[in-house]
Amino acid sequence: MTDVTQVNEASSKAVDNIFEVQNVTLRFGGVTSLNNVSIEQRRGEILAVIGPNGAGKTSLFNCLTGVYKPQEGVINFHAERKGTVNLVGKPPHKVNHMGVARTFQTSRMFNALTTFENIKIGVEASQKTGPIGAMLHLPRTRREERESDHRTLDLLELVGLTHRLNTMADSLPYGDRRRLEIARALGTNPEVLLLDEPAAGTNPSEKLALAELIRTINKETGTSILLIEHDMKLVMSLAQRLYVLNFGQVIASGAPADIQQNPDVIAAYLGAAETDDEPSAPVAQSAPGAPIITDTPDATEAGV
Repeated sequence: MTDVTQVNEASSKAVDNIFEVQNVTLRFGGVTSLNNVSIEQRRGEILAVIGPNGAGKTSLFNCLTGVYKPQEGVINFHAERKGTVNLVGKPPHKVNHMGVARTFQTSRMFNALTTFENIKIGVEASQKTGPIGAMLHLPRTRREERESDHRTLDLLELVGLTHRLNTMADSLPYGDRRRLEIARALGTNPEVLLLDEPAAGTNPSEKLALAELIRTINKETGTSILLIEHDMKLVMSLAQRLYVLNFGQVIASGAPADIQQNPDVIAAYLGAAETDDEPSAPVAQSAPGAPIITDTPDATEAGV
């Protein structure tokens, strides 16, 4: 096999991944939030990152989106439109323009604007019209205005909020606010959508509807989904693969069925069980927001 063939095969393999996080370390003074973290996300995949509170999940998201700059490591984003770029050191707005969008743990809407207007802001973030074009109302400005209106209506339909297009954002039910935030992020036309605890604060019926929406977005738009979520039942039903963080380190990765039975994952959520002649059952304690396992060493029954 020639060197050229090896390079081409390596390049083909790399194209399958949309994100490649390599040996990322993030420190805040003497505190290490992420320690030599490496993950890969395949194009078109729904990937989840889980772990107890304080494991470093949101810090990882902040590194991926340019909010934090890690002291060590590389974050390669293989964008179809822009090519491969290392996101480390890139400001958030440039990361977004490259094709990475996110939502946050808490809803961050423009409360004084309508549902339609909130989504349109996201859509217009990728348009080319500048201040002069907007003031003079040039032909391209008018064309982009029509296009943004149509795109906004399409997104309202996708997330099921067409009937609320003129509702003020602060008047929406909580579940609808989460959908609105997802729609606004999609308005920037991302290749990867990062969802930071999208089901937080939602009721069981809203969680089911949210899971179906995420599947629809992934299937119909081809958008890769990277998900942080504490609801293990939701995660296991959505994710094709998972990474588990604990104290800033990756302790496990694999398919949901493998993660459910992984002893390191169970120990991270519950603490290691004491052992004598025979192993004892896991103690019914967990990190805040983590599932509780009682009376059984089988994590599947508790949704871990």
